Amino acid sequence: MAAFVVWRNHVLLHLHPKLGIWLPPGGHIEPHELPDDAAIREVREETGIAVRLVGEYGVRAPGPRALVRPEGIQVESIRPDHEHIDLVYFAVPIADPTPRVLTDRVGWYGQDEFDRMGVLAEIRAWSALAIETVARRTAALLD
Repeated sequence: MAAFVVWRNHVLLHLHPKLGIWLPPGGHIEPHELPDDAAIREVREETGIAVRLVGEYGVRAPGPRALVRPEGIQVESIRPDHEHIDLVYFAVPIADPTPRVLTDRVGWYGQDEFDRMGVLAEIRAWSALAIETVARRTAALLD
């Protein structure tokens, strides 16, 4: 599970401690945990930022809790005997998350900084889509 958190046309990225690459916050869903809750928890654990997911819901009707639909679902072969299913979410911070650079391993980065940082093409593409989608959805709320 990964959460692309957008603030002022910047995306929250962290330098992954094991992989040594810039990624959005994310991780595994714990037993008995809902994907929405896992996304929010992972962002807070890895960055200290409290967020809300920005996404569409299924039909909202009385009854079971509706979950936010992931923006994407990807499958990656980690090794021959292990496939990783990645639910991708978009989110925004609940409060103003200053400063822009939180540590040397966590911060808010604009697309113009990605070359210098060596951000992977996949993360660049998701970041661009997150920035555009979050801007459109939040603007629609103000109309």
